Formats: sequence, structure tokens, C-alpha cells
Amino acid sequence: DILSGIKSWLNNQLAIRVNKLKEIEREILMIKLVAIDLDGTLLDPNRQITAEVKTAVKKAKAAGVKIVITTGRPLPGVVDILKALELTDQSDYVITYNGVLVQRATGEEFIKETLSSEDWLDLDAAARKIGLPIHAITREGIYTPNHDVGRYTVQEAQMVKMPLYIRQPEDIAALEIAKVMMVDEPAALDDGIAYLPFEFFERYNIVKSTPFYLEFMNKKASKGSAVQHLAEKLSFDLDEVMAIGDEENDRSMLEVAGCPVVMENGKSELKKIAKYVTKSNAKSGVAYAINEWVLKDYQD
Repeated sequence: DILSGIKSWLNNQLAIRVNKLKEIEREILMIKLVAIDLDGTLLDPNRQITAEVKTAVKKAKAAGVKIVITTGRPLPGVVDILKALELTDQSDYVITYNGVLVQRATGEEFIKETLSSEDWLDLDAAARKIGLPIHAITREGIYTPNHDVGRYTVQEAQMVKMPLYIRQPEDIAALEIAKVMMVDEPAALDDGIAYLPFEFFERYNIVKSTPFYLEFMNKKASKGSAVQHLAEKLSFDLDEVMAIGDEENDRSMLEVAGCPVVMENGKSELKKIAKYVTKSNAKSGVAYAINEWVLKDYQD
């Protein structure tokens, strides 16, 4: 009859609207930006990109997800990686120097938090007093006042593919410095940290990115603040952001992201704040995270 027909039509319309609302809700909660650390995360133990990771990244980009490499390295140190992942368009972004710079993959900078000349001179004086090798990193190269160049300074220059220069501290102070690093054997570095002036911990963002690297950045600079600023620029909610990392220098971005993912090979303390723990970098954990917790929403 007419009444049952109207009732059936209303139920049908209600079902359509409920499904539409579910679609909208799912779209709102979809991950739209994935910030990925490099060493120990995207790269395998041999510092290579596995085929599985390449495929997952390309699928995510094709789905419209922003894949943002987030690293302590400068841009020259990640160019080959960006090319391998096909993240070289004007619309691709990269976070470098542990959050000091947010750049387009083409090089254009739009968020920058560098160190002052006074910052450099104070850090250099402290390093000399403690006896730790030190270097400053700019967009043009790595600069050290140490004529007996530390092995980890040489290693850093080789890894990030930047030239290494020996200059007087005052000459280095005249440069635009992205970050400063004190580098040494783990035991010597840990001993040195104990002698750093207390005010340094208030004045700088200090990150021990590896057992032999202690990094000093502008207090406003961190992977977390960079991810947050980029999300805001792109009009993404932080609940639409996934961050994947393994080390302490990833903590800030894991804390701001709505979906923090820690590698199986990551620090146990970080796993406590993770929404998910993915497979290790030896088992293409980044690919697993993207496939399981990002792309499935786009495939439904």
C-alpha cells in the first residue's frame, strides 16, 4: 500500500544518508600526510630503499597522500632518495635538518628556523672547553674549526654528500647556520654532555640523533613543529597526519601526529606513545604501515 511504500522509501533514503555520512567521516579521518624518517625507518639496515617501500610510497602519492621525508640531513643528502621515490614535483615537500627547514622538493624554502652567529660562537667555545669535535651545517656545506677533523664529521659530510671546509670560528659565525653538531665516540660524547652549560638545554632544541651525534638547533625547530606547520599550510588536521620513526629525534613528530607509528627496531620508549608498531626497517616496515593504515581507507 501507499503507507508501506512511503516507509520503504524513507528507510532507503535514511540508509543512503547514513552511508554518505560514513563516507564523509572516513574521508575526514583518512591519513592525508605521512611524515617519514630516513635512517632506521624508510631505509633498510644497508641504507637502501626496498622495492616494497618504493611501491607503497608511489601508491600513496597516486592516491593523493602527501609523503614527506623528514630527516636530519640537508637537501643534497636526500636528493637521490627523493628521485628514487619519485617525490621531486613542485607539490612534494621535504623536512630537512631535523625540522630547521621545510622545503619543496625543488628547493624552495618556506619555513626556516636557523641559528645566530652568537649561538655558533657559544657552542664552539663550549665544545673547545669540553674537548668535543664540532661542526656547523649550512645549505652550502659542512664547516668545522677543527684542523684535526673528527672522523664523524668526515662521515657526516660523506653521508649527506656535502663539501667539508675548515674555517676559523669567526668566519663560520658569518654564515647562515641550519644546525650545529658535536660528534664523537659514544662514551666521550656522553661524558661531554654532562659538562654542557645548563642554559644550553633551555636555549636550544638538543637532539641525540645517533650514539655519536649531538645536534643543536633553534629552539623553535623540531621535526614536530615542522610537521605541524606543514600540515597547517596544507589545511590538514593533525588527525590526518601519520608520522613514522624509530629514534628520539622523531619523538616530537610522533607526539604531534594523530597517527604515530614506531618501527619494530625503534626505541622501546617511543613505542609507548605509538598508535601502531610496524615491522622493522629490515622487513619494509614503512611499506607495511602505509599499506595497512593509510591505503586501505582509499581502497574501500
